[in-house]
Amino acid sequence: MVDGENRLVGVLPIADAARIDREAVAEDQARQGGAEPLQRPYLVSSVFRVARSRIVWLLVLALSAVLTVHVLEMFEATLAEVVALALFVPLLTGIGGNTGSQAATTVTRAIGLGDVISKDVAKVAFKEMRTGAVLGVVLAALAFAIATPLYSLDIGLTIGLTLLVNCPIAATVGGVIPLVARACKVDPAVFSTPFISTFCDATGLLVYFTIARTVMGL
Repeated sequence: MVDGENRLVGVLPIADAARIDREAVAEDQARQGGAEPLQRPYLVSSVFRVARSRIVWLLVLALSAVLTVHVLEMFEATLAEVVALALFVPLLTGIGGNTGSQAATTVTRAIGLGDVISKDVAKVAFKEMRTGAVLGVVLAALAFAIATPLYSLDIGLTIGLTLLVNCPIAATVGGVIPLVARACKVDPAVFSTPFISTFCDATGLLVYFTIARTVMGL
């Protein structure tokens, strides 16, 4: 090991370096999955220790679910008029969340490799917005082609336009959040997942029902 002036201050054995690397990877993997890393081997850890490592993120996601339910209540009358709209809610929120998570994972990896820094936030946002737009066009075309003959032109158009709008938003937010977290001295792997889930669910539904009302004249 060397100090800031490249002077030798110590030797780190390869075994210790490998252990530190394993612990760092295990920590990142656990937090990306919405849990805290276990400090002991899995089979040796008590049930309460395992539950405690997961409960915080489940509570965060529960709060985001409450927000999602509130959005659904706002558009309850719209759902009552066109029940078929409710069938696509899991699909749209799932695609939005996955799009954001994919972007966050890619950018978090880029941060770890030193490819991007906090000052690159505008470049990352622009790149992810364009990437999300490409994904949105492909998914929107596919959704329109499938939903229109099965349901109606209005339903197909609503689903397609929602994906066209939601994918760029989700990708942009997912790409920016890790950089914001890094600038705030917070682990991007910890901060990104719950925030993206909350944001994409709420905004995705707002976009969905707003487009539905406009297209269907509700």
